[in-house]
Amino acid sequence: MKRIVLVLMLCAGFAACSDKKEDTGFTVIGMLKNAPDQKIYLEQLFFSDQAPQVLDTAELKNGKFTVGANSTEEGFYRLRLEKQENGYLFINDNNKIDFTGDAKDMNLTGANFNSPANNSLKSFLTDLDTRREAFEKTANRIKELELHKENDSALTAEKAQIATIDKDANDFIIKTIEDAKSPVVAIFALGYTQKADTAVLNRVIPALGKRFPKHSGVTAMVTRFNEMKTAQQQASAKQQQAAAGGNTGGVVRLGMTAPDFTMNDTEGKPFTLSSLRGKYVLVDFWASWCGPCRGENPNVVIAYNKYKSKNFTILGVSLDEKKEPWLKAIKDDKLEWKQVSDLKYWSNATVQLYGYESIPYNVLLDPEGKVIATELRGAALEQKLAEVLK
Repeated sequence: MKRIVLVLMLCAGFAACSDKKEDTGFTVIGMLKNAPDQKIYLEQLFFSDQAPQVLDTAELKNGKFTVGANSTEEGFYRLRLEKQENGYLFINDNNKIDFTGDAKDMNLTGANFNSPANNSLKSFLTDLDTRREAFEKTANRIKELELHKENDSALTAEKAQIATIDKDANDFIIKTIEDAKSPVVAIFALGYTQKADTAVLNRVIPALGKRFPKHSGVTAMVTRFNEMKTAQQQASAKQQQAAAGGNTGGVVRLGMTAPDFTMNDTEGKPFTLSSLRGKYVLVDFWASWCGPCRGENPNVVIAYNKYKSKNFTILGVSLDEKKEPWLKAIKDDKLEWKQVSDLKYWSNATVQLYGYESIPYNVLLDPEGKVIATELRGAALEQKLAEVLK
């Protein structure tokens, strides 16, 4: 396998990432500066499509408040002000948690939850944000050098630097997962492992199951991960069997006519790929639960808006299981092109037909339906479209 996509949505299917505790609840005692008197809400967050649930409401007076909730498990929560959309995230790892913050500072440095798990979470996010800034600065320098098409040695050095930053960040994420004393911190960090390969995930995820055997979130995550592996292994086995029998299905090659298929669109009506013949078509395989897919969608949107008037369109194929999150993701990410799905997760008919083992994945077809490129991401997508849609 190439790699298995892992995101926070791996936790879908259980109420909340949690760990059994002896206590029957927790209390947050807070002091929030520069906040007018108003209501403050204690909400439980879920690693799924379930909306946040309000567990307690209190009056914030002179910056002071106290909220609490009954809970026998460690989970993920948020304090949200009545007059403010954003909130303060925290983990209920202690019975009593002291909170201090500044309503004028919604950055990571503007709030503190005094407990081990929350200190660990804040440290992780702060360090990750520093690495992100370094990555973006280097990426901008690379764009400038590429734009002016000069100083090749400087460009080579910057590309080497960004590769180092990227590797260090990935190593940092994996180390955080392996060292985390809080299972919720570990699961949260797992949401950033989009670039991890299968070998790393095969080591890290089962190890979490052994470290936190009573943790319902980790148990559900390990189960989901194993299901993904099994589904992809079965798809690979079917491809090998087809190839051994002389059937080229499931092996997409440049120059071949793309395998045709028909699936229901968002309105439940059948739609066939070959009906788009005569146009350049990007067949984009994704899912609402796939973090890397959602991260790539803005690039796809930009490409679509730039080239849709030049005989180009997109067909989105989703590996979702449920229609509601699929439709919501389409709306949230502003995906205006045709979308289809059989809602069968990794048993989606195109997995075997096209032979892909991870998402996001795509193939670019010419007006005759022949494959002219595969796995176009970010700048590569823009460059290829600019090349063929002159």
